[in-house]
Amino acid sequence: MRFLVVGGGAREHAIAATLERANATVVVASANANPGLEAIAAASARIDPTDGPRVVAFARAQRVDAAVIGPEAPLAAGVADALRAAEVPTVGPSRDAARIESSKVFCRELLARHSIPASPRVATPASVDDVDRAVAEIGSPFVVKPDGLTAGKGVWVQGSDFTDPKEGAVYAKSLLLQGGRVLLEEKLEGEEFSQMVFVSDDGVYPMPAVQDFKRALEGNRGGNTGGMGAYSQRDHLLPFLPEADRNAAVDIVRRTVDALRADGMRYRGVLYGGFMLTARGPVLVEFNARFGDPEGINAMTLYEEGDFAGLLLGVATGHVDPNLVRFRLRSTVVKYLVPPGYGDRPQPGGLLTIDAAAIEAEGVHVLYGSVDAAGPGTVRLGNSRGVALVGEASAIHEAGSRVESALAHVRGEYYVRHDIGTKEDLARRVEHLRQLRAPGAKPSPLPLSVAPPAAPPSSAGTREQLIG
Repeated sequence: MRFLVVGGGAREHAIAATLERANATVVVASANANPGLEAIAAASARIDPTDGPRVVAFARAQRVDAAVIGPEAPLAAGVADALRAAEVPTVGPSRDAARIESSKVFCRELLARHSIPASPRVATPASVDDVDRAVAEIGSPFVVKPDGLTAGKGVWVQGSDFTDPKEGAVYAKSLLLQGGRVLLEEKLEGEEFSQMVFVSDDGVYPMPAVQDFKRALEGNRGGNTGGMGAYSQRDHLLPFLPEADRNAAVDIVRRTVDALRADGMRYRGVLYGGFMLTARGPVLVEFNARFGDPEGINAMTLYEEGDFAGLLLGVATGHVDPNLVRFRLRSTVVKYLVPPGYGDRPQPGGLLTIDAAAIEAEGVHVLYGSVDAAGPGTVRLGNSRGVALVGEASAIHEAGSRVESALAHVRGEYYVRHDIGTKEDLARRVEHLRQLRAPGAKPSPLPLSVAPPAAPPSSAGTREQLIG
């Protein structure tokens, strides 16, 4: 089977590597020459992924059987529509359905129209004059969200990106003055998690739950990024995420797919719900219309040695064989190596020397993102996330430790979050949710260090074994 992968980041490297394990032939259309993708691809072309006609022409020339679109921008530009019009089955929703990600206003209005109880308090001021009234309506603390795509970096959160509500109001007004639309939402208290599903005409098929780390610096400080790393747990839940809450999140995703179809939008692709687990259950933060990055890397790392190409073709054509949706019972940790200053003022151009064979010998995979090849075993960092290291083990902290050990085989100037997947961070999150959900209790700030509470055994291991 011959697959076109659209996009050139580490997520697309993971897609291509998983297809290669399924004995599929991969061709790539991307704006950059990703060295990891170049090593896999039977053919590649430097194409703007949002340029539908050129992507279609390349797909036709390569006689592909199907395509999978990695990034959000091509989906928002209608590249999936162009490929389907050319009779290329495609993993990725239409431009109309992709508005579930490309327009936050569209998303909230869809949920409200179909009575899906998944949203926080929301206000959508129509003009600058409406902003102060909307701030008063939502209350403090609140979040300011531009309507369109922001690569994970345009959202301002009170307490992290601004302190005084007036600052948030000024930011909202500036977005409106630039001609955009804006949402104000209540700031949710809890723990974030990501629930991705495959969507075809015959249903939704969940992947393991993942927790992403958006903030640039350790301790969840610094600016928002596209994601500094993520972890998943062996039982496909998370240390703080009970099965009932995970199922509730999947149900919200399923009802959203039904709502899109009821409004005339068929969805074939990956739908990613970003949730906050609160005292009242999972609340939707946002939807993404594709594999998360890095969350998709966690999921694809766990895909069983099997027919990933057949699974994606089933998604693209509307009929999935449920037997192909299978993930190993293992924990994963992804950590991104990024240029110094990433998240605020990245300093690109640094050289990394990577002993990939030694890293693989540590049980860690290397996936390339925003880098250029600069000689054997050497890459030059761009201005975004450069290299993803992916560890896999029985417990989360063990997978994280493997990544930390693998860093000994990387030389150069870079930044990485060492706190992703540590015992201490996992325990803090478990305790945070315990406090938040205790009857009548007001949660204190996230504690510095606590021991994880005991939990009943799971079929995939006890809770203490799973989180370390």
